[in-house]
Amino acid sequence: MIDTSALQWSCQPFAALSVSELYQILHWRQSVFVVEQSCAYLDADGLDPECLHLSLNNPQGELLAYARLLPPGLSGAGPAIGRVLVVPRYRGQQLARALMQRALQEIAQRFGPLPVCLSAQVYLRDFYAGLGFVAQGEVYDEDGIAHQHMRREWPAGG
Repeated sequence: MIDTSALQWSCQPFAALSVSELYQILHWRQSVFVVEQSCAYLDADGLDPECLHLSLNNPQGELLAYARLLPPGLSGAGPAIGRVLVVPRYRGQQLARALMQRALQEIAQRFGPLPVCLSAQVYLRDFYAGLGFVAQGEVYDEDGIAHQHMRREWPAGG
């Protein structure tokens, strides 16, 4: 298991990312979403410059986990979370849960208690449900993978 006390969080706008940070993010997004999942699609979809980029790194600066935080109005009325990944060799260590919890904290701090949306791969619905997300609408195909829209409301009082 990883010693999580030594890990470093970063949540930055696109313009603040270093070339090295951006390269790692794009490398792992393509490795996971295009190569591993066999989906031929354009990952660089034009939204990154408007988003926040949440990264979890080890002390050497190596990317372990990542999520893209979309501000309200970019892909829907409220904020959204997308491109959620854990680098394959670091899976199974609860990093995805820590990443999502941190993503929700960042969204609450930056945008307030607005409903948060995401597009979940169907096999991950229970994972997201455990974080308070509720399935919305019908299952749909996105790049050959079954997905489901999910939404999380904030509890009354925050």
